Amino acid sequence: MDARDLLRSIRMAGSAQGWRTTRSAWRRERTDARDLPRRGAERARVPGAALAAEPMPGGGTIRFARSVLRVRVGVGGAVFCGWDGAEPEPSYAVAATPKWGSPRERQAGGCPEADLRALLEPDTDGWRVVSERVTVRISRHGAVEIRTPGGRLLRRELPPRWWDPAAGAEEGRGAARWVQRSETPADARVYGLGGRAAGPRLAAGAYRLWNTDPGGSFGPGDDPLYITMPVQLVVADAGCHLVFHDNTWDGRITLRDGEEGAGSGHDRPGGCEVRMDGGPLRYWVITGTPSRVLAGWTALTGRPTVPPRWALGPHHSRWGFGSEREVRRVVAGYRKRGLPLSALHLDIDHLDGHRVFTADPGRFPDLPGLARELAGQGVRLVSIVDPAVKAEPGLAAYDGGRAVDGFVKDARGREVRGVVWPGEAVFPDFTDPRVRRWWGGLYAERLAQGFAGVWHDMNEPVSFAAFGDPSLPRSARHALDGRGGDHREAHNVYGLTMARAGYEGLSELRPDQRPFLFSRSGWAGMQRYGGTWSGDVATGWEGLRASLALVLGLGLCGVPYSGPDVGGFTGSPSPELYLRWFQLGAYLPFFRTHSAIDAGRREPWEFGPEVLEHARTALAERTRLLPYLDTLAHVAHRTGAPYVRPLWWNSPGDRALRECGDAFLLGDSLLVAPVLEPGATTRGIRLPRGLWYDTATGEPHRGRAHVLLDAPLGRIPVLARAGSVLPVAGDDGSTELEVWTPRKGRTGGGVVFTGDPEGWGKPRMERFVSRWANGEVVVERDGGAAPAYTVRVRGAGS
Repeated sequence: MDARDLLRSIRMAGSAQGWRTTRSAWRRERTDARDLPRRGAERARVPGAALAAEPMPGGGTIRFARSVLRVRVGVGGAVFCGWDGAEPEPSYAVAATPKWGSPRERQAGGCPEADLRALLEPDTDGWRVVSERVTVRISRHGAVEIRTPGGRLLRRELPPRWWDPAAGAEEGRGAARWVQRSETPADARVYGLGGRAAGPRLAAGAYRLWNTDPGGSFGPGDDPLYITMPVQLVVADAGCHLVFHDNTWDGRITLRDGEEGAGSGHDRPGGCEVRMDGGPLRYWVITGTPSRVLAGWTALTGRPTVPPRWALGPHHSRWGFGSEREVRRVVAGYRKRGLPLSALHLDIDHLDGHRVFTADPGRFPDLPGLARELAGQGVRLVSIVDPAVKAEPGLAAYDGGRAVDGFVKDARGREVRGVVWPGEAVFPDFTDPRVRRWWGGLYAERLAQGFAGVWHDMNEPVSFAAFGDPSLPRSARHALDGRGGDHREAHNVYGLTMARAGYEGLSELRPDQRPFLFSRSGWAGMQRYGGTWSGDVATGWEGLRASLALVLGLGLCGVPYSGPDVGGFTGSPSPELYLRWFQLGAYLPFFRTHSAIDAGRREPWEFGPEVLEHARTALAERTRLLPYLDTLAHVAHRTGAPYVRPLWWNSPGDRALRECGDAFLLGDSLLVAPVLEPGATTRGIRLPRGLWYDTATGEPHRGRAHVLLDAPLGRIPVLARAGSVLPVAGDDGSTELEVWTPRKGRTGGGVVFTGDPEGWGKPRMERFVSRWANGEVVVERDGGAAPAYTVRVRGAGS
């Protein structure tokens, strides 16, 4: 316990909750001191010299003096490397891929088949595996190089090093810690690692891999946060690649920037060091363009779910509505002012004593009636669900969990208890299939109360502690789907497996509707079950900037549906800050206002008449773009491409764009440049290649140049790519095609998805092409047919 922890303990101990959290922290420390295996003497090990190689489908096995490496190239070009017998499965990341069709069909997918054309063959100083999309070279001492088909180096993994328990020391699965160092091109830039507030481009430094509630609120300097993933997307002139170290243990990734030599000087390569406290040394590498990389990544880990269409509209939330009367007042306020609202979220204050799967009978006596009333006005209710269950005999969730032996235990077989909102609590072991089935069945209570969706909170998991790690003891035991292990291995996938339990439960309870679920914590593959949000971002301009960084970074890790607490979670934003946050949120996948119980209201009319009118404009534009956002959701499901993309998405070779993290592409058609500084009324931005139109003025701007755009308080700059065809809502709510004039002699296009807004029916996809013909812009469906939609052409052309 450091000095800060001691001071926090002393301050918190002045209250009843403080005494409970202090006792809980000491209990966690004592449990780990008693049950956590002690690390004794260790023996360092490296692979040593190669002894033999054995070709296998898609690659082969190389035996070294002190280790064994398995290399396999899958169909599509994904490269798997596993040391010391590590195989691709079992894995919490590599899992079945939900898709359209029956529940059984939606679970098809998994690890890619080996590419039978890729063979392990001798090479200079080792071996190589050559495939259509990637070349892998293995040296005689265990270094692995990933190269493009043309031979350009993307990544060099140096021989790893393990620290094995020495004779007489603690033995057991996962006991060896290890380090893997790598080199990348000097100009390489790294993105990803889950939700990082300081992104999207990750600066040199160390990043911990341990899902963490920062406590209170966070800003760009806080790390780690709720979602950490050992997923790096690396962009360089030589090409792009994603590397994923499939290991759920606590670890740290340290990045080092490269340096290009001047004149004839040598380059100093960029570097990465992955250091894990245990678990297998195995990793995947996927190469190609950004779109191909994300397609390969989500083919491996699961395509993103498609939220119901209503979930793409505006949401409103607050911790502290406190009563049905207040909920009705807020919804009536939106209706009175003519503001659209799709969903309203209820936080822990609607529960009976903060107990999960209950409702306060005094403050919310008729939730089903309230839900029906709001549904009649087009507003859905969404419920918070925390994993911690109050340890209270007679409580249905607690008694049911004990009946299935479903709570996490310590090494002596006793329930692990912590302190969360309802008081002393126990924690379901979501890594046990039996527990997931039991927990999924509990969502019937939420559906009976009228809720249309759920949000998972506090699932890192959190146990309040006056000092130390605010989570479960590391020695706590978990089923790990039949393998058995402790919290060191299970911690990072706790939120992921809880999301799986909720998603599968909702799918069974309401099989005709797509579940709406988003989770504060998760891991690689969480997009299979839903989305996420920023968590408790601090109110302030730095928090606003962190909000965008999180959405961009998570999208590049395969999680496309996310967004921040508009206005920040803590504190009261100024009218200007609130409006600029609101304007940004209107163009993000998940658009929700939210705040802490003591942070004030977040309704747009609470910030004055000028802010209200500008917020009305932002909401109107969100409503107009709903068909486009719905299309992007289906595109993400089919291809893995995020809704929100970095400016370099289509131009990864543009080095200046790689450094730009304060603007983004919304799909392929729109570029959004939010205002992230106080008092700013203009925005400078470097445009990607092509011709772009200011959607407010119609003024054209040529790409690959810096431009200065007007950004008055009433709007933020949004530009449309010349030639784009995007679906929008007309004045009567029907879908129309908005076409931005292509450059003379050029063509453009777009795609439109329509279909079942909430169910599993297969959507209809239509492709459109825009071109010049006889001096005017025409739009055609693939095959030359005229579109069945109203077409509106905008932009002057050039």
